[in-house]
Amino acid sequence: MNDQESFLQDGKNESIIPKEKTALPQNGSVGPVTEFPHNAADRLGRKGVMNKDLTVGEPEKVLWQFCLPLFGSIIFQQLYNIADSFVVGKFVGENALAAVGNSYEITLIFIAFAFGCNIGCSVIVSRLFGTKEYGEMKTAVYTSLIATAVLCGVLMLFGILCGDSLLLLINTPEEVFGDSKLYLDIYIWGLPFLFFYNVCTGIFSALGDSKTPFIFLAISSLSNIAVDILFVQGFRMGVAGVAWATFLCQGVSCVLAVIFVLRRLALIKSEKRAAVFSWRLLGKIAMIAVPSIFQQSFISVGNIILQGVINGFGPSVMAGYSAAVKLNNLVITSLTTLGNGISNYTSQNIGAGKMQRIKQGFRAGRKIVWMLCVPLVLLYLLAGRYLVYLFMEDITGKAIDTGVRFLRIVSPFYFIISIKLVGDGILRGAGLMGRFMASTFTDLILRVVLAFLLSIPFQETGIWYAWPVGWLLGTCLTLFFYRSGPWMEPPKNAVEGN
Repeated sequence: MNDQESFLQDGKNESIIPKEKTALPQNGSVGPVTEFPHNAADRLGRKGVMNKDLTVGEPEKVLWQFCLPLFGSIIFQQLYNIADSFVVGKFVGENALAAVGNSYEITLIFIAFAFGCNIGCSVIVSRLFGTKEYGEMKTAVYTSLIATAVLCGVLMLFGILCGDSLLLLINTPEEVFGDSKLYLDIYIWGLPFLFFYNVCTGIFSALGDSKTPFIFLAISSLSNIAVDILFVQGFRMGVAGVAWATFLCQGVSCVLAVIFVLRRLALIKSEKRAAVFSWRLLGKIAMIAVPSIFQQSFISVGNIILQGVINGFGPSVMAGYSAAVKLNNLVITSLTTLGNGISNYTSQNIGAGKMQRIKQGFRAGRKIVWMLCVPLVLLYLLAGRYLVYLFMEDITGKAIDTGVRFLRIVSPFYFIISIKLVGDGILRGAGLMGRFMASTFTDLILRVVLAFLLSIPFQETGIWYAWPVGWLLGTCLTLFFYRSGPWMEPPKNAVEGN
């Protein structure tokens, strides 16, 4: 059974797409009518709860309303990392900036697992919300939270035992090793906050609510900047200060998110009491989460390998890359998050049997990301030096020149990678994980190989050239897989509703 077929069928060979019955619509023609149970959950929107059905309404308008808060959320999420680099670069020094950037590449391994938990939970909960199986949906949420707790515990143990080895593996220079280890150790103890917050945001998104996570992140991110400055400047804590600030502020966000998720679920009435845990649903979640974890982990490992190559050029290049890659990740992560929103849109519509809305969603998603890319590309091309300078003590020198060169090479290709991320969102939402992983792995493998090869004749600049080439090929593969999806087939019955 291929990945498409496995998505369309559960473990009992029952279709997840709602069953249709023949009925007489108001226009007098006979067509498929989706039959769903009606209960209090259908009326939540009228009670002020921000759950949103993504299967109705004009797709472009629906996605704009749903994705823009997601975009705002990830902007504030990235402020955590940007604030850390900004504060240590300005108030501690170039080596401290290099240390934070160096540790960040390792933290991406843990972020990969948190991202996978988010996607796995979000896709399955979206699907069940789309089919209005509210009892099953609640069980999926509880199962996700329990599984996340176990996984987080295992990863914390791994990080505590292997942190030194990972830093040595990426060729961390002696002058930044101590600060890198200090930052990483504190970050690891904050992993429960990272994991549970990500799962909760996935649940909110699955319910069509992108505004609540935005509010949490806006408050916590702005607080993180203030606490960063207080700990580093006021208490003279150095690199440890920015790590503890992130720990505390993200912890508060996590606790609030968990409370609000549980309260939200309590408002959704189901016909039967939801089970606390289900191995069957865990299996379905894992079918989405595990490939996503592998994909993100593979990316993280690739980034670690790249970091090892970059570290060979010394602290100045490390610092310049650390600043520039934070700005780059701000864009890429934002576009990825919009892709996640399209995953929720796709999953809800497939759950509701509205396959033709997928193509409309792709076109709307492409328009949204391109409109966001235009100002960002212009900003990085025209004001890149001043943006990199935010992390530096001096507007001249090798470090800032390195960062500016990176941005000028990669930023024009945001228009390319944004299309890939929209297509990836549809593939994930449809459960076509094999195709999604194939395009992503091709992109990363090519980038890593080219970085090694091009760094020999062109030094660190050759590494930056690898990004556009990998993005271009990965995008071509994603578009091929998207155009071969089941939504490209004409409907067999009457035209589906919008």
